[in-house]
Amino acid sequence: MDSTKYLGKAVKVVMDRPMGSRHPKHGFVYPVNYGYIPNTVSGDGEELDAYVLGEFKPLDEFKGVVKAIIHRTNDNDDKLVVMDKNKNYSDEQIRALTEFQEQYFESEIIR
Repeated sequence: MDSTKYLGKAVKVVMDRPMGSRHPKHGFVYPVNYGYIPNTVSGDGEELDAYVLGEFKPLDEFKGVVKAIIHRTNDNDDKLVVMDKNKNYSDEQIRALTEFQEQYFESEIIR
């Protein structure tokens, strides 16, 4: 599964973990909206996951642009980073905003 083909593309993210919701197994709270791209398959066999950054209220779905990919080097589950087409966060900002979950994995940010 080559998630880099989504870079720069417009996508729709369906939130299964809206901002403020709690992870069902690990109990942490999502400080950003987190969901998936319908009708895709990622390395873990599930739909491709996405962080939605730059939106500051819980969302059901969001249409935006894939600005980066968090490629996990010790896991087979890449994460898309989706934002409004007029927003662009630095790698440092992306790392800070996704650290609540990505701290448990080794990764690189692909642009």
